[in-house]
Amino acid sequence: MLWQRTSLHPDDRVLVGVINRRRDLVMLRDQCWYRVPISSAPLCIDADYLAFYLSRAFKNDNGAIRYFARCTGFELVRRRDLLPAEADHPRAADLYFKLQFRTLERKVPPITNPTRRPISFIYTTWERFEAAQTVSELYRDRT
Repeated sequence: MLWQRTSLHPDDRVLVGVINRRRDLVMLRDQCWYRVPISSAPLCIDADYLAFYLSRAFKNDNGAIRYFARCTGFELVRRRDLLPAEADHPRAADLYFKLQFRTLERKVPPITNPTRRPISFIYTTWERFEAAQTVSELYRDRT
Protein backbone atom coordinates (compact mmCIF):
# COMPACT_ATOMS: atom_id res chain seq x y z
CA MET A 1 0.00 0.00 0.00
CA LEU A 2 1.28 3.45 -0.94
CA TRP A 3 0.74 6.51 1.26
CA GLN A 4 0.79 10.04 -0.14
CA ARG A 5 0.71 13.58 1.31
CA THR A 6 0.80 17.05 -0.21
CA SER A 7 1.67 20.29 1.60
CA LEU A 8 4.31 23.01 1.74
CA HIS A 9 4.60 24.87 5.06
CA PRO A 10 7.32 25.94 7.51
CA ASP A 11 6.02 23.27 9.92
CA ASP A 12 6.31 20.42 7.38
CA ARG A 13 8.16 17.46 8.86
CA VAL A 14 11.65 16.60 7.65
CA LEU A 15 13.19 13.22 8.45
CA VAL A 16 16.97 13.10 8.14
CA GLY A 17 18.45 9.66 7.50
CA VAL A 18 22.05 8.52 7.19
CA ILE A 19 23.81 7.21 4.09
CA ASN A 20 26.92 5.21 5.03
CA ARG A 21 27.78 3.49 1.75
CA ARG A 22 28.30 4.71 -1.80
CA ARG A 23 26.08 1.87 -3.04
CA ASP A 24 23.18 3.27 -1.02
CA LEU A 25 23.77 6.75 -2.42
CA VAL A 26 23.66 5.36 -5.97
CA MET A 27 20.37 3.56 -5.23
CA LEU A 28 18.98 6.72 -3.67
CA ARG A 29 19.88 8.74 -6.75
CA ASP A 30 18.93 6.18 -9.41
CA GLN A 31 15.89 4.47 -7.88
CA CYS A 32 14.42 7.33 -5.79
CA TRP A 33 13.85 5.47 -2.54
CA TYR A 34 15.44 5.12 0.89
CA ARG A 35 15.13 2.10 3.14
CA VAL A 36 14.73 2.04 6.90
CA PRO A 37 14.66 -1.26 8.80
CA ILE A 38 11.59 -1.46 11.03
CA SER A 39 13.85 -2.69 13.84
CA SER A 40 15.77 0.61 13.92
CA ALA A 41 13.15 3.01 12.53
CA PRO A 42 12.20 6.16 14.44
CA LEU A 43 8.83 6.01 16.18
CA CYS A 44 7.23 7.83 13.26
CA ILE A 45 8.27 7.84 9.62
CA ASP A 46 5.49 10.17 8.49
CA ALA A 47 7.50 12.97 6.87
CA ASP A 48 6.85 15.54 4.17
CA TYR A 49 10.53 15.68 3.22
CA LEU A 50 13.49 13.33 3.48
CA ALA A 51 17.02 14.64 3.91
CA PHE A 52 20.19 12.60 3.65
CA TYR A 53 23.26 12.89 5.83
CA LEU A 54 26.35 11.54 4.08
CA SER A 55 28.54 10.12 6.82
CA ARG A 56 32.29 10.48 7.11
CA ALA A 57 32.52 7.15 5.24
CA PHE A 58 32.53 9.33 2.12
CA LYS A 59 36.22 10.21 1.95
CA ASN A 60 35.86 13.79 0.68
CA ASP A 61 33.35 14.71 3.34
CA ASN A 62 33.37 15.31 7.10
CA GLY A 63 29.71 14.41 7.26
CA ALA A 64 27.00 16.70 5.92
CA ILE A 65 23.42 16.80 4.72
CA ARG A 66 23.89 17.26 1.00
CA TYR A 67 20.58 16.05 -0.46
CA PHE A 68 16.86 16.20 0.21
CA ALA A 69 13.64 15.14 -1.48
CA ARG A 70 9.90 15.61 -1.09
CA CYS A 71 8.48 12.32 0.19
CA THR A 72 5.79 10.94 -2.13
CA GLY A 73 4.91 7.87 -0.09
CA PHE A 74 6.06 4.83 1.78
CA GLU A 75 5.35 1.12 1.90
CA LEU A 76 6.36 -1.87 3.98
CA VAL A 77 8.60 -4.32 2.09
CA ARG A 78 10.83 -7.29 2.88
CA ARG A 79 14.55 -6.68 2.43
CA ARG A 80 14.82 -9.43 -0.19
CA ASP A 81 12.27 -7.56 -2.33
CA LEU A 82 14.19 -4.28 -2.03
CA LEU A 83 17.56 -5.87 -2.71
CA PRO A 84 16.92 -9.00 -4.82
CA ALA A 85 20.65 -9.48 -5.46
CA GLU A 86 21.01 -10.09 -1.69
CA ALA A 87 18.20 -12.65 -1.32
CA ASP A 88 20.46 -14.84 0.84
CA HIS A 89 21.28 -12.04 3.27
CA PRO A 90 20.73 -12.98 6.97
CA ARG A 91 18.08 -10.23 7.25
CA ALA A 92 16.41 -10.97 3.87
CA ALA A 93 13.03 -11.67 5.53
CA ASP A 94 13.12 -8.53 7.71
CA LEU A 95 10.61 -5.75 7.09
CA TYR A 96 11.74 -2.33 5.90
CA PHE A 97 10.02 0.96 5.22
CA LYS A 98 10.60 1.95 1.61
CA LEU A 99 10.36 5.76 1.59
CA GLN A 100 9.79 7.05 -1.93
CA PHE A 101 10.35 10.34 -3.72
CA ARG A 102 10.52 11.64 -7.28
CA THR A 103 13.47 14.02 -7.40
CA LEU A 104 16.64 14.18 -5.34
CA GLU A 105 17.75 17.78 -4.82
CA ARG A 106 21.03 19.25 -3.59
CA LYS A 107 21.05 21.17 -0.30
CA VAL A 108 23.00 24.34 -1.06
CA PRO A 109 24.85 25.08 1.06
CA PRO A 110 25.03 21.68 2.76
CA ILE A 111 24.29 21.35 6.46
CA THR A 112 27.60 20.44 8.08
CA ASN A 113 28.42 18.59 11.29
CA PRO A 114 31.50 20.40 12.65
CA THR A 115 31.11 18.89 16.14
CA ARG A 116 30.88 15.38 14.63
CA ARG A 117 27.68 14.78 16.56
CA PRO A 118 26.53 11.15 16.09
CA ILE A 119 23.45 10.87 13.90
CA SER A 120 20.94 8.12 13.28
CA PHE A 121 17.64 9.90 12.52
CA ILE A 122 16.66 13.50 13.08
CA TYR A 123 13.16 14.94 12.95
CA THR A 124 12.97 18.65 12.26
CA THR A 125 10.80 21.19 10.45
CA TRP A 126 11.16 22.56 6.96
CA GLU A 127 11.78 26.02 8.41
CA ARG A 128 14.72 24.77 10.52
CA PHE A 129 16.03 22.66 7.63
CA GLU A 130 16.07 25.61 5.23
CA ALA A 131 17.81 27.91 7.73
CA ALA A 132 20.31 25.46 9.28
CA GLN A 133 24.01 25.68 8.59
CA THR A 134 24.98 22.96 11.08
CA VAL A 135 23.32 19.74 12.25
CA SER A 136 22.94 21.13 15.78
CA GLU A 137 20.59 23.80 14.45
CA LEU A 138 18.11 21.12 13.33
CA TYR A 139 17.30 20.11 16.90
CA ARG A 140 14.57 21.81 18.89
CA ASP A 141 15.82 23.91 21.79
CA ARG A 142 14.93 22.26 25.07
CA THR A 143 14.60 25.54 27.00
